[in-house]
Amino acid sequence: AAAQAIAAFGREQGEAFEVWIEIDTDGHRSGVGADDTPLLLAIGRTLHDGGMRLGGVLTHAGSSYELDTPEALQALAERERAGCVQAAEALRAAGLPCPVVSVGSTPTALAASRLDGVTEVRAGVYVFFDLVMRNIGVCTAEDVALSVLATVIGHQADKGWAIVDAGWMAMSRDRGTARQKQDFGYGQVCDLQGRVMPGFVLTGANQEHGILARADGTAEADIATRFPLGTRLRILPNHACATGAQFPAYQALAADGSVQTWERLHGW
Repeated sequence: AAAQAIAAFGREQGEAFEVWIEIDTDGHRSGVGADDTPLLLAIGRTLHDGGMRLGGVLTHAGSSYELDTPEALQALAERERAGCVQAAEALRAAGLPCPVVSVGSTPTALAASRLDGVTEVRAGVYVFFDLVMRNIGVCTAEDVALSVLATVIGHQADKGWAIVDAGWMAMSRDRGTARQKQDFGYGQVCDLQGRVMPGFVLTGANQEHGILARADGTAEADIATRFPLGTRLRILPNHACATGAQFPAYQALAADGSVQTWERLHGW
């Protein structure tokens, strides 16, 4: 139905759109099943015969986010590769163009042992890494390159809380680690130099305020001494993509301490 709608709209507008066909290689979310050749070819012919340009096939093994062993990740990476290549070969065998074969999730891109037949690896979050990737096992917390600079602005001493000026408007609402073996709340707390402070996370977040506390629920005996007012901290994100999307630019910190502003596409 989508292919028919695209072709019809293209004809109405006098445009030949380049269209890629999504292949579902892991039963994850959307796309054409890698083994459903009749449907794949019907979609391809609908687009091609309808005057559209078939750009290729793509897939995203999003279920890799549920894994945390090298063996499981490598197996899924091969399943992702093989399924997308199989779809491309089926299109070509039917006389349909398929110049690009694009795969990619960060865990499978890093775990893949072979990429035969693939022309593009389309992983994204590997540029920064994040805490979800740390839990999956493809990086360490020290590898995470994106952080939110926050300042301690208050305390709730009886609860063992420090309040920082970074809530969900800074970190995002993404709680991806809540479904993993280690939950980092709304982010891992680090000192200003980016060194992880074990046990301390953002346990809660309001729009502008983050609650810094011990992840195990125990109250820090003297939170105001441990984190005095004005203390600057770096908070590592659960999901770098979601956190990055909260800001119009990145402040890139070089090894010599200099900072450059990197503009980015912002908003939806």
